[in-house]
Amino acid sequence: MPSETNGLDQAEKAELLSGCGMWETPGSERAGIRSLVLTDGPNGVRLSAAGDTGPGLGESRPATCFPAECATASSWDPELLEELGRAAGLEAAALGVDVLLGPGLNIKRSPLCGRNFEYFSEDPLLTGSLGAAWVTGVQSCGVAASPKHFAANNQESYRMTVDVIVDERTLREIYLRGFETVVRRSAPWTVMAAYNRINGFHAAQDPWLLRQVLRQEWGFD
Repeated sequence: MPSETNGLDQAEKAELLSGCGMWETPGSERAGIRSLVLTDGPNGVRLSAAGDTGPGLGESRPATCFPAECATASSWDPELLEELGRAAGLEAAALGVDVLLGPGLNIKRSPLCGRNFEYFSEDPLLTGSLGAAWVTGVQSCGVAASPKHFAANNQESYRMTVDVIVDERTLREIYLRGFETVVRRSAPWTVMAAYNRINGFHAAQDPWLLRQVLRQEWGFD
């Protein structure tokens, strides 16, 4: 039976979660839902060039390369981060991008993490404050931000399969705090789940993480 959500049945709603090409979602003409364009965003709008069907590491559309989060975090300046977010949002909108995949909010825990440059800090307070400002700037331009990678993605080795074993207090005080601050302060329109597992559950299908914590406790709607 069709659901109350735009008249979509369960199979149609599931289809919206799949990809249509490397960086687009499928739409539903019947329900009036158009395809969305997504692209990486922490360093600027990395929109794949026309015809690039790979993982987006080839040719990209010309765009501004902003300083990495490891550098902007050294400013300790939320107003600057909001300005940078607004600039990235304007550029994304001009390129027809609907969702800018950022900011990176994972905590720096190991110098061997290959994407530390994409993350703000080893400190959850700084991470949350600057991340919230960037999200506010981006979304003021009508472009969705997507804080990532939710949660406990703190290494690149085996990031698709690693199982992060962590007690709840540590998880909440260190690894989730930045995300909580961003969700509560800036109401991001999307959140990107991580690939890894947390205490045995894949983050992208963990009801405790996605339903209880993110939606019920923090109010992500």
